[in-house]
Amino acid sequence: MALSSLLAVRAQPPPPPGAPAPPARQTLSFVTHAAFFSADAHRLPAIDPQVFVKDDAAAEGTGPQSIMHVAGLRTARMDDVPEAALFNAAGDALGFTVEKWFAASGTVDMDAIPGGGVRLTLTFKRLIAFGVYSLFREAFSPDGQTFYPIDGDGSSNSFTASVDGGAIIVMSSPVRLTHNDAIVLVLHSDSQEHGVSRGLIGINAHEQLIARMP
Repeated sequence: MALSSLLAVRAQPPPPPGAPAPPARQTLSFVTHAAFFSADAHRLPAIDPQVFVKDDAAAEGTGPQSIMHVAGLRTARMDDVPEAALFNAAGDALGFTVEKWFAASGTVDMDAIPGGGVRLTLTFKRLIAFGVYSLFREAFSPDGQTFYPIDGDGSSNSFTASVDGGAIIVMSSPVRLTHNDAIVLVLHSDSQEHGVSRGLIGINAHEQLIARMP
């Protein structure tokens, strides 16, 4: 979907008589998945477990997030040289560098929809040019994390970034987001939409940005 396209916001039923007004708009900033993961896992230097750089001394193995990688690769670090090329866990070149991957940023404005759900206006900068992306809700629980398409059914949660890596997307979530949720931006390095699935993490799907609800 082109940058200028706005994804349709689903019609919502009117609020019942006497229902309280929805809360005011809330704005959050995205951070890199590497920074979020490393802070949560207390990893220094900060790493991104879903993208890799060449390292001839690295053995085949399983890295963080249980991602298997071939020999000659290690997880990318945020302090790696900016011009280092990135690869997936199978050793396929992703076509961009450490600097480009970690340069992305974004914000989301959230407006509650009367009757339930939330309208999201997402603005991204410096994504991968023409990259195919999708948005997911990550639900945290004591048993781990579960991922859901942000639109509920995966029919409208994907978009393509523009030539300069920009994107402005409007869509709706059928559920209100709480502190147990985060919005996750996933790059599909196979340039394919995956609907309700994120794809194969570390192979053709890589979480680039995340915004955790306060």
